[in-house]
Amino acid sequence: MGKLQEFEITFTNNKVVYNPGESISGTVRIKTSQPVQFKAIKVNCVGSCGISSKLNDASWMVEERYLSSTLSVADKGNLPAGEHSFPFQFLIPGSVPTSFEGPFGKILYKIRAFIDTPRFSKDYKTQRLFYLLNVLNLNDLPDIEQPSCAVTTKKFNYLLVKTGTLMLKACSDFKGYTPGQVIKLSAEIHNKSGKDTGCVMASLIQRVIYKTKRPVCDLRPIAEVEGAGVKAGKHAEWREQIIVPPLPQSGLTGCSLIDIEYFLQVSLKSPEAVVTLPIYIGNIAVNLTPCIPPLHPIAAPMPAHPGIGPGAVIPSAPPVEDDLGGELGAGGVASEAIPTKSHSQQDPSGVPFLSASGPALAQSQQQAQSSDGSAPVFCVSTGATIPFFTDSNTAPVPTSCPLILPPEYSTWEYPHEPPPTYEESCSSNNSSFNNSMTS
Repeated sequence: MGKLQEFEITFTNNKVVYNPGESISGTVRIKTSQPVQFKAIKVNCVGSCGISSKLNDASWMVEERYLSSTLSVADKGNLPAGEHSFPFQFLIPGSVPTSFEGPFGKILYKIRAFIDTPRFSKDYKTQRLFYLLNVLNLNDLPDIEQPSCAVTTKKFNYLLVKTGTLMLKACSDFKGYTPGQVIKLSAEIHNKSGKDTGCVMASLIQRVIYKTKRPVCDLRPIAEVEGAGVKAGKHAEWREQIIVPPLPQSGLTGCSLIDIEYFLQVSLKSPEAVVTLPIYIGNIAVNLTPCIPPLHPIAAPMPAHPGIGPGAVIPSAPPVEDDLGGELGAGGVASEAIPTKSHSQQDPSGVPFLSASGPALAQSQQQAQSSDGSAPVFCVSTGATIPFFTDSNTAPVPTSCPLILPPEYSTWEYPHEPPPTYEESCSSNNSSFNNSMTS
């Protein structure tokens, strides 16, 4: 570096993850071996999003800026040989989006420092990234604590003359999750045919849309689970769990160029049947505080009904019926459990992630958090920055995900055909459900 032996940026308390509305402060440290003449020493705080139509291309086609502020920490003068420190502080706006890095676009925040030298002299510059987390509270979304369910029926021909019917229903326990939580997934399959089905597959899928003149859709599985098929004429149930790895939040509030969606997809290979369950990924978990019922509920008066005497007992609600119960119970068909064949979330020894729950998982996370590092680990396969959470009163510690995440899918051909939107999924699921009830 010539006359400069050190030129670096340090953050107060080594904090690298911030929330909108916070102040970011630190020091520019300079160590020189010889006197350095300068016109100005400036520090710049900048945050922006850039989109490209080519894979991993640094030249942006579309760009939007969220913050740009420059501070002059020293005016024209001379730096004598030795060590020098220049403090800085910037206020982060309250509407900036969460940091994100993907194959076709990035949301980056950085602090840059410059030493402007006189004409014909060498200028010096350095920079350091920091990360923004715009918290998404799942409790602000409607019906987030309710299950996400979908059902579809499939009629197909086999052996050229016979016709079979298959019904596939899938549900998740909630509609929203945070990284580290477990998605409890259940599926019911009623195979009313004489042919065995293919394997059942469940996937947690991330869909990222980069909005240029010709939008690009990046669609990739985050986790996959495969179960066995269902025998002819059988009703089977499948229950599995998927842990949510470090993922950027749904929507990326504050960014108009990148949109992120998540959904669970449960499918059969033969015959082909697919249901889609839209879900949300956030930063504050769903509040499951139970509602305590009153000790002495007061019965509401029942409306009068013609033909029913005053002494008749009227039920307050119809009996709960399973959507598939009328058909699944026909002929005394017993429900069977579908075994799981493979799970993408397992450690190198092949042990599923469920065996690492509880104290074992906590211990592995503590070990990961104790690892030394100067910056968060970047999760290339999902676009998430780690640590994904931080307390504003403490310095974040670099962490790593204890799970094996899927490989990078940058070699896929683009653009992909996007999955259905939330509204399309709801309308198609309702129509399939109505058709199944009328059949």
